[in-house]
Amino acid sequence: MPVALVTGASRGIGAAIAQRLAAEGCAVACVARTMSDGDSHLDGSLSATVDRLRASGGTAHAIAADLSKPDFDPSEIIAEAEGALGPIDYLVNNAAAAFYPSYLEMPRKRIEVSFRVNVVAPWMLAQQVIPAMVRRGSGSVLNLTSQTAIMPQGPPFTVAEQIKGATAYGGSKAWLERATVGAAAELFGTGVSLNCLSPDTSVITEGSTALVDLSKYPNEPLDAMAESAWALLSGNPAEFTGLIEYSLSFLKRHDRPVRTLDGTGLLEGWQPDDFPVDYLIDPGPDPQTEQ
Repeated sequence: MPVALVTGASRGIGAAIAQRLAAEGCAVACVARTMSDGDSHLDGSLSATVDRLRASGGTAHAIAADLSKPDFDPSEIIAEAEGALGPIDYLVNNAAAAFYPSYLEMPRKRIEVSFRVNVVAPWMLAQQVIPAMVRRGSGSVLNLTSQTAIMPQGPPFTVAEQIKGATAYGGSKAWLERATVGAAAELFGTGVSLNCLSPDTSVITEGSTALVDLSKYPNEPLDAMAESAWALLSGNPAEFTGLIEYSLSFLKRHDRPVRTLDGTGLLEGWQPDDFPVDYLIDPGPDPQTEQ
């Protein structure tokens, strides 16, 4: 049975990916700060995620850990996960710290937390699991990133690009993307892949809705993120490595069916031919242009 470790798995995208991996037969180590319902002001917990996976016949283990702490020890997390489930085949770094003060107003503490959670923790966790993956000749690391990592285009800058607040979060995710592609290049040919994945549009989760009202914006289902995550994790490492991908765009280009989180069927209304073109960051070449 393959083993996966997913950070930020108490709710939202992390919990969805954990469920999708379990549906594919993976034993899943779920990592987050919130162990039980009521431990956070947000809905969702590790206990709820693990109970859901086990109720559907999966194997799961909960690990409470705060990746924002300066002294967090990645080796302890990996040791507990492997002690409970076995060697890790898939690492999904989904946990994120998102703060949106402007550049001039961002406190030092929040800058440091952003980079500890969004850059340092994924890097250190990957360092813990990749050597064994290389020895086995297989394994995959997936880092969840964000559209905010895309550089604003200008000058002049559009009104949308002048919106304050995404500089620290986007900057940390851009760093993560560069580190991921660099590591993929260093490890190319070992059988180990490293990729980045971001939503094409907004994804309504417990965490995102606490920051902004997303109901007025285009949204994509959690199932699309989970499907594209599984496709990248399980893909041929000679082809799918060093990629910075966007969920719907990736699924569209590869004509990949979107399955429900439990893996039992196709998600109605969200198959590649159903995707609104204006939702896609990278829809691929226009067939008419190619002709």
